[in-house]
Amino acid sequence: MGQNLLAQADVILYDALIDPELLNLAKKTCLKILVGKRGKGPSTSQSTINQWLVDYCCQGYHVVRLKSGDPFIFGRTRSEILTLNSAGCLVEVYPGLSSALAVPLLAGIPLTDAQCSQHFTVLSAHAPDNLDWSVLARLDTLVMLMGGRQLKTIVDHLRQNGQSAQHPIAVIRWGGRHQQQIWTGTLATIVAETRGELLSPCVIVVGEVVNLRSTLGLSFPANTEYAHRSDAGRLTMGASLVRSDLPLTGKTVLVTRAVAQSTTFRDALTSVGATVIDLPALEIGPPSSWKDLDAAIASLDRFDWLILTSANGVTNFLDRLCHAELDARALASVKIAVVGRKTASTLQKYGLKADYIPPDFVADALVDHFPDGGQLAGQTLLFPRVESGGRDILIQQLTAKGATVKAVAAYQSRCPEQIDPNALQALRRRTIDVVTFASSKTVRYFYQLIQQAAGNEEISEWLNPITIASIGPQTSFTCQEVFGRVDIEAQEYTLDGLTQGIVDYFGGSQAIS
Repeated sequence: MGQNLLAQADVILYDALIDPELLNLAKKTCLKILVGKRGKGPSTSQSTINQWLVDYCCQGYHVVRLKSGDPFIFGRTRSEILTLNSAGCLVEVYPGLSSALAVPLLAGIPLTDAQCSQHFTVLSAHAPDNLDWSVLARLDTLVMLMGGRQLKTIVDHLRQNGQSAQHPIAVIRWGGRHQQQIWTGTLATIVAETRGELLSPCVIVVGEVVNLRSTLGLSFPANTEYAHRSDAGRLTMGASLVRSDLPLTGKTVLVTRAVAQSTTFRDALTSVGATVIDLPALEIGPPSSWKDLDAAIASLDRFDWLILTSANGVTNFLDRLCHAELDARALASVKIAVVGRKTASTLQKYGLKADYIPPDFVADALVDHFPDGGQLAGQTLLFPRVESGGRDILIQQLTAKGATVKAVAAYQSRCPEQIDPNALQALRRRTIDVVTFASSKTVRYFYQLIQQAAGNEEISEWLNPITIASIGPQTSFTCQEVFGRVDIEAQEYTLDGLTQGIVDYFGGSQAIS
């Protein structure tokens, strides 16, 4: 249901703490507005948010107000709903699972127990001096939200109101995310253990139940979905237990693909046990002008072949075909050649099947194995490609065979303005085991991003411990140019092949299907 709501949205107003992958569920034309709502960070005023909601709703847009967790737990949902009601706007609330419940679970901490916790209390620790600690210090279990910057004050209040120095406490930062981190200790030790750490956003659990984490020996994966697992011989509860038998368990993989393109790859890696961190080193957008592509589409009957070498080329070409109020019938007289399994799969989603896919899924094989004995003399080929002019060698090879190639810009790719902060933190902490590259551009843009972020730090210190994994020979060549090495090259030049290469490198034997 939630996925459907996001897919239908015309406008999404979202808080800073939502999982950014949720935004990938929205359609391309959806307007996405970050409103902040994170402590000490920039935020839009509540009155402005209320007004935007009303304005967009009154214009007839389908609006989603996307919050993290349960929208009624320490949120401003009541204010927003009342404002919408007063404006005559229809409102639907879709429930979420509060971090107060989910985060302790994902840390392996039960909030109640027959022996040591008959109840738990959830509170906001944003302003701890306003709370009655004489009461709170006597309760079995406390679950505190928004208390990361107030940890010392919280500990002081509990100690001053009779709580033992040995009373257990846990701090769980980024619960359920790939960067989840957990500190456990006592009221006497926890401040020292977390000193120098930026704890927000976190959930703090105080009580004897914290000790059950080690007693029970449970661990739950970051990014887990609340789904039952049916593995034989395994007791399945409300969340999936971590499998230690998966080949990439304990390995952290940095994915440099554009966010919109990384989902399938991430799923493949996590299915074999990896923790995945996104560092988008590529942004995909429309070309600076549609003029050349539109002109080519208007005269499709003069082309013999349509050459597609990327999923982006497929998507943007066919979307532009639709923009011209045409459909697949306009391609009736044109044969289609594609490079890559992903490209072919994307084409099939539009109900089209490639007439030719070269062996090994690489562009170099396209010319050598072209149909009809490679006779291209007199053939006219349309090649929608990246605006910066990728695949120049392919064009030269096709032209040398006598073909006339019309290359037109269908999209552009560029380097993001800055590195993802979560990925940067992981690089600085040396917690990355593998970095993956699916194109030469991601190699160069990744290096550009880390150069900008490193400042006076030595980039080599970040990269030396990291295994470099490439999808194929051309990307490997660029890795050698930029880094001086490549450790893994996929045998099959696909994302599945890249996943399999990483599994094989670390001694796994699991086949990726």
